Amino acid sequence: MNLINELVKNPFVLAPMAGITDKAFRGFMRQMNCGPVITELVSAKGLQYNSEKTLKLMQFDSYQHPVGVQIFGEDLQTLSEAAKFIEGMGADFVDLNFGCPVPKVVKKGSGSAVLKDLSKLKKILRATKSAVSIPVTIKVRTGWDAQTRNTEQVAQIAYDEGISWVAIHGRTRAQGYSGQSDWDYIRRVKSEARLPILGNGDITTPQLAIKRLEESGCDGVMIGRGCLKNPWIFREALNLYLKKNHNVHHDFKGLFQDLYEKMASFHDERIAGLQIKKLSSWFSAGYPGAANYRRELFKIKEHDELMGYITNYFSNISNQPQKDTSSESFLMGGHG
Repeated sequence: MNLINELVKNPFVLAPMAGITDKAFRGFMRQMNCGPVITELVSAKGLQYNSEKTLKLMQFDSYQHPVGVQIFGEDLQTLSEAAKFIEGMGADFVDLNFGCPVPKVVKKGSGSAVLKDLSKLKKILRATKSAVSIPVTIKVRTGWDAQTRNTEQVAQIAYDEGISWVAIHGRTRAQGYSGQSDWDYIRRVKSEARLPILGNGDITTPQLAIKRLEESGCDGVMIGRGCLKNPWIFREALNLYLKKNHNVHHDFKGLFQDLYEKMASFHDERIAGLQIKKLSSWFSAGYPGAANYRRELFKIKEHDELMGYITNYFSNISNQPQKDTSSESFLMGGHG
């Protein structure tokens, strides 16, 4: 598969998000017209131990293609073996994570910690790329901290090692998810890079997705939190990109029916219900009465009552404008 051709057709990539982009959610977002999808972060070492949890995180359906599996780790042999396994399971590409800021990941020398040692990064890229015939991509932050931003060098190493694209979250590891994603820096890296670049960070509307794509010159953009507020963001952005009418009817009743079917086919009833609660609470952000809706939502135990409550709320606000809530803390942690 030519990943770059896929970006030309649809440059709006679903960002991997821990606890969210499982098989069910990825399938749902493909249905909502996102481009390539990537699994949430999985441990190469967990795969080595044949962890049931890790294997479940990596599952995908045939209609999710093109789909990549994102892995992290610090041991070359373990990463190589994980990449071979991913190729064997039929994924379209391997995505290496050098952006995760979580302490339990970086303290082992994985995730964004690799950005402090570019010779190690080069070895990881070479070992992984040589292990498989499918494309290898990487996700990075702009650097470990403001004093050591080094994505220009990372992009050059990635090009030298035959990596297919570099996705850049426009924050340093030290920032976590605070502050603003630095799209000026992403644009500067793109202007110098010799391979495709994807930009990531703070894309919350379809109009902003188009603006970031055009102003940065990037080959694609990754959207994470944006689809947790507006699940139609990919469809609307793609319509704008293709010069089609971007006004999409927001049918919340149909959306939650489809979403629950996806969740119930992958999770047991309890987890499916929790996922629906979590997602509907995010989707409510910016609508009238959202805070009270969220408070009452998590008190509900029975499935029929839950779906009735969700449907009733969203049917009442479907014609209301959604306010900008991009700075609200519950939408900030750990996503896109």
